[in-house]
Amino acid sequence: MEEKIIAQNKRVLRNFEILDTVEAGLQLEGYEAKAAREGKVNLNGSYVKEKNGELFIYNMFIAANPSAHNVKGERRRRKLLLHKYEIIRWITRAKEKGLTILPVDVHTSNNRIKVTIALVRAKKMFGNKKKIEEKRIKEEMHKARRLR
Repeated sequence: MEEKIIAQNKRVLRNFEILDTVEAGLQLEGYEAKAAREGKVNLNGSYVKEKNGELFIYNMFIAANPSAHNVKGERRRRKLLLHKYEIIRWITRAKEKGLTILPVDVHTSNNRIKVTIALVRAKKMFGNKKKIEEKRIKEEMHKARRLR
């Protein structure tokens, strides 16, 4: 089946160092699934947190369909569907100093809506500057090779 990216959290890719990722299911209402398939999803400011031994995604925006009757909220918390051993593993790793769990993207996989979550560590600002400088040097070297 074709995998289609619905929404991506580019801020995570830019400002954080990704240590590990996993694909998790999302527990959605019917109108939310329809809106997600239409691309009405935004991950800005969303995060994953543990509550009562389960993982939830907070502050993820999914637009409400105007024809839906029982709208629960566009930025409500939504349960992540993972195996128990995966949840325990991720919770224990997230308790390490400086590590958090953030959503990277929302996509479809085998006609199901999935979210990729990542265990991340914040980059230091000099890390970003160093990365930009390395990219600039690499481009200059590539340009010099082409001009020969």
